[in-house]
Amino acid sequence: MPTRLRALVTVLCAVVLGALAPATTAHAESRTVQGGRLDWGIKTSFQRYITGPVAQGSYALTGGAATVGGSGFRFHSANGTYDGDTGAFRASFSGGVHFVGHRQDNGSYQLDLTLGNPTVSIAGGTGTLYVDITSKAKDTGAVTTSRQVAFASLSLGGIDMRGGGASVVLNNLPATLTAQGARSFAGYYTAGTALDPVSLSADVRQPQRTATRSPVAKTPQPKTTERAAKSTALVDGAVDWGVRRTFREYVTGDIARGTWTLSSGALDGGALFRFPGGRGTFEDGDLTAAFRGTVRFTGEHGLDLRLSGVRATVEDGKGALYADVTSPDHTGRKVPLVTFTAKNLKAEAGLATVTEAPAKLTAQGARAFGGMYPAGTAMDPVSLAVALTDTAELPALPDLGSAPTATPSASPSRAAASPEPVAQTAEPGDDGTPPVLPLSLAAGTLLVLAGAAAFLVRRRRAGKDAADTQQNH
Repeated sequence: MPTRLRALVTVLCAVVLGALAPATTAHAESRTVQGGRLDWGIKTSFQRYITGPVAQGSYALTGGAATVGGSGFRFHSANGTYDGDTGAFRASFSGGVHFVGHRQDNGSYQLDLTLGNPTVSIAGGTGTLYVDITSKAKDTGAVTTSRQVAFASLSLGGIDMRGGGASVVLNNLPATLTAQGARSFAGYYTAGTALDPVSLSADVRQPQRTATRSPVAKTPQPKTTERAAKSTALVDGAVDWGVRRTFREYVTGDIARGTWTLSSGALDGGALFRFPGGRGTFEDGDLTAAFRGTVRFTGEHGLDLRLSGVRATVEDGKGALYADVTSPDHTGRKVPLVTFTAKNLKAEAGLATVTEAPAKLTAQGARAFGGMYPAGTAMDPVSLAVALTDTAELPALPDLGSAPTATPSASPSRAAASPEPVAQTAEPGDDGTPPVLPLSLAAGTLLVLAGAAAFLVRRRRAGKDAADTQQNH
């Protein structure tokens, strides 16, 4: 091959191999999982037993967990790692569910069980669901708490976990109670019992590229003056409140067939709504603050309830949450919706917080809900945080991650030989696009360029042969 043509082929190959290198590097690196949700009903028949006529119990959500669908619980804020090269995946989620049933004469419950902070770990084609669990033994009443118990085994059914895109999506993975899980479940079920399937979606961050840069002299910046913690003026603040779980389920259920919309800065945290931008005063445990954001519930049978202008007050340890209310049956400003307890509210490191304080509906709040609930009804707990300094950070809102798509770029797909169909997501959307050049595409490009180079070689040889022929004739 002539020197000039050999150099051309070398350059072409180098260009393609350079395109392949980033893709290979991205797959080889273990990447961070941050943001997402896990949906799991634990065991639907257990839920029905808890709330049925025998146990006469209930369940409560903790740590920002939400309900989803007919019988599912949604856990939030995925954190973990994913290796697209090997398919190894591990993600922990936040939130919990507290079940109680069989109330006793002394006010305690014979059945008392809390499950929370589920973690999904997948490696080598096997999956395990871990949970934190607190349970009361049926016979002795002894309470035990265990962290990250291997609660259920997950069947992957031929799913290939390898990939390199921006999300991991798994749907309806069959879950089976393990022996360790059965013991932690206070013996209500035996090992091998089928549990509700597990679905999850998690965002995967791309690896950070490091670049060598020349040192640049930094220009001194003026220091930000931090407001003193003793100041009564709020720097920032937020109220987190889900109104009432069963009300949200009614809105989106088969009766109202409705939805809710957020505007003016309100944020959706799954099981709660965040009203940010707190402004007001705080002094000696007393608080007066106003927040931004509007939530509007709409649906059939005349449902149209709008809550805006949220305000919170705390005085002598007693709190109240207000809102401007607009509905077909009731309209009012600064309507006191619920009351809550906020004893010993103090600022620490420039931040004063109330966390999941039990809330009760007021008489005015009952009218705002059209008489759907009587005064004194337990509503969703109230959480609030107010910052008194520039450096104080508000608690993070639950992170549900990106909405899963039907065919996301990093969604594990079943092997071609698997007879089972590819699972579809519950929330279809636009197809994802891999952020790096696929290996097969780059390899194909290399073959095309190699073929072009071979064609050039043949053409050059043919021209040389023709010239030789003309000289001979």
